[in-house]
Amino acid sequence: MPILSRRTLMASGLASAGISLAQASPPGPAAPAPYGATPSPRQLAWHRREQYAFVHFSINTFTNREWGYGDESPALFDPTDFSADQIVDAAKAGGLRGLILTAKHHDGFCLWPTRLTEHCVLNSPFRGGKGDVVREFERACRRAGLAFGLYLSPWDRNHADYGRPAYIDYYRRQIVELCTRYGPLFEFWFDGANGGDGYYGGARETRKIDAEAYYNWPEIVALVHRHQPMACTFEPLGSDARWVGNEDGVAGDPCWPTMPNHKPSQAEGNAGLRDGPLWWPAETNTSIRPGWFYHEDEDSKVKDPQRLVRLYDESVARGTNLILNLPPDRRGRLADSDCAVLRSFGDAQRATFANDLARGAVAQADHVRGSAYAAARVLDGDPSSYWSTPDAVHTPSLVLELPPGRAFDLIRLREFLPLGVRVTRFAIDLDHGSGWGEVAAGACIAAQRIVRLPAPVQARRLRLRITEAPACPAISEIALFRQVPPLPVARPAAPDQNAVSPAEWTLVSSSAPDVQALFDADAGTVWRMPVSGGPAEAAVTLRFHTAQRLAGFILTPSRAVMDDAAPPKRYTVEASPDGSRWHPLADGEFSNIVNALSPQHIAFASGAAVTWLRFVFHQTARPAGAIAIADLSILRR
Repeated sequence: MPILSRRTLMASGLASAGISLAQASPPGPAAPAPYGATPSPRQLAWHRREQYAFVHFSINTFTNREWGYGDESPALFDPTDFSADQIVDAAKAGGLRGLILTAKHHDGFCLWPTRLTEHCVLNSPFRGGKGDVVREFERACRRAGLAFGLYLSPWDRNHADYGRPAYIDYYRRQIVELCTRYGPLFEFWFDGANGGDGYYGGARETRKIDAEAYYNWPEIVALVHRHQPMACTFEPLGSDARWVGNEDGVAGDPCWPTMPNHKPSQAEGNAGLRDGPLWWPAETNTSIRPGWFYHEDEDSKVKDPQRLVRLYDESVARGTNLILNLPPDRRGRLADSDCAVLRSFGDAQRATFANDLARGAVAQADHVRGSAYAAARVLDGDPSSYWSTPDAVHTPSLVLELPPGRAFDLIRLREFLPLGVRVTRFAIDLDHGSGWGEVAAGACIAAQRIVRLPAPVQARRLRLRITEAPACPAISEIALFRQVPPLPVARPAAPDQNAVSPAEWTLVSSSAPDVQALFDADAGTVWRMPVSGGPAEAAVTLRFHTAQRLAGFILTPSRAVMDDAAPPKRYTVEASPDGSRWHPLADGEFSNIVNALSPQHIAFASGAAVTWLRFVFHQTARPAGAIAIADLSILRR
C-alpha cells in the first residue's frame, strides 16, 4: 500500500474540487505551505455551492404545525397537486444551486417508502400508497442540474424505542436506505433538536437524552461518508459544516470557517474562531416565510426580494453558505408569491454578477512570490491560481489600474482555500484622481468577502492592503460588480384569521402589567413576565362577553435581541363556564421557539363553547429572567 504524503493528499483533494496539482503548484518558486486548518475535498466542493434550498414538507404541512407530536395519521399526507419540478424550478430561478429535503422531521413520518416503519408514505393516500416524495425530488433536481441533499431528524416523536438503544439501530438503517437509494448527495443534515414530549408509540411522555453519548455522532458521520464520501454532514461536532447560531440567516462579521474542537456555543457558531484547529465552516439557515412549514396566514409575510439581497449580504457575502427554506403548501407546490420573489431575486443577482467590471484592469503588487503568483492572477477568473508573496512578506498591497467609465458598488475578494485562512485583516482604498482614500476595512476573507459600498463609484485605481496576517497571502480573486436592484413583488393581502377581537372580552387577571401589548397585533411591542426568584410561569385569564367556539391560538415571540428575556417553553390552556370549574383545552411544548422565533400555531381539539379562558406559559425556552411574548391571537371556529 503506497504511503500517502501531505502533498499526495492535497493533490487528491484539489482534484476532487476541480483543481489540478499542476495548476495549484506551477513551475518556479514553491507554493506557500498551508496555514492552519484546511478544508477537505468535500468541504471545498460544498463552499462552491454558496446558496441552496431547504424544503420542509411533511405531516406538519397538513396539520398547520411546526413540530408534529408523532401521533398523526399517515392518511393526513395527501397533497392535491404535488410537483417536485415546480418547486425545484422555482429554487433554480432564485439562483439556488441545490436542494435539501426533509425526508423525516421530528414527527417520524417518512417521505420515502420504507419497510422500517408503518409511519410513512406507503400508508398515505399519496400516489395511491405507491409514491416516493424523496425520489420525485431527487429526479427533479437531476433534471434541473441542482445538487440534492437530505435532512433526517435524529429525534423521532413517533418511534416507541426513541431514547433506547434499539432506536439507534433503526436510525442508522434509515441513513443507509437514504444514502444508497437516491444517488449522490451533496449534504446530509442532522437537526440539533433532540428529546422532549412525544407520542413514542403510545407512551405519550417526555424523554430526555444526552445527544452526544446517545447517537455516537462520529460513527454516524462515518456511516454517511462510507456511502456518500462527498456529502457534507451538518451540525454535530465532527461534521463538515456547522450551524451559524441563529435561524435568521445572519452570519457574524467576521465569520471564520475555523472552530475550536468542542461543541460550540451559539456565539461561537456565529463568529467562528480565528486559528481554530478545525475547518468547520458555517451554514446560515432561514426561511422565506416566518415558519419552516407552510401556513396560509403567512402568505402575506413572505420575505421580499430586497430582503433576500440583504440576506445575501449577511450570509454568502461573509463567506458562509446560505440555505433558504421554501415550504410547499397543501397542494405540494410553492405559492405563487414565493415563486415571484425567488424569480425577482434570482434575476437581479444573475444580472449583478454576470459582468466582472475588473476585467481589463492592470494589476501590480509591491511584492510577488514569482511569475506564477503574479498580481494578475487575481483577475484571471481561475479559482486555482492566486497572487502570493515571499514567505516573509505578510502585509503587502496590490493595486488595480481600472478601466475608465465603470461604476461599481460591490467588491469581491477570495482566498485560495486549500492553503487555509491566511488573511486576518484587510483594507480597501480607492483613488478617484486625487489620492487614496479608505472605503472599507474588515476581518476574514476566506471563501469570499463581498464588500458593499454605499453607492456606485467610479475610480481610477483600487488598492487591497493586507493589514494583518500570520502568513503570506494567497488571494485568488478581486472582482467588481454593480448591483442590479430586484423588481418589486406585490404581497398577497393578509388573510382574515377569524381572530376574536379584544373588544369581545374582559381581562380578568394577568401575572404582569402592560398586558395590552399581548393583544395589540404589533410584534414590536412585548409583554414581559419576570420569573427570577418565583414560579417560572406567566398567566392571563379572559372572560368573553358571549360564549365563543374557539379553534386555537397563535403565539408570536419577539424577534428583538434580548439577553434578559426569552419566549416560553410550554403552554397550558384551560376553559371554564363560570370561572371556577376549569377543564383543559391544550397543553404542550412550543416547537423550536427559541431558535426559529416563528409564530406558534396551536389548535384546540374541542370546539365546545367557551366563556372563560386561561393561558399559562411555563418556563423560559432558554435561561432568562423573564418570559417575553410579542403577540397572542385567539382564533374562533
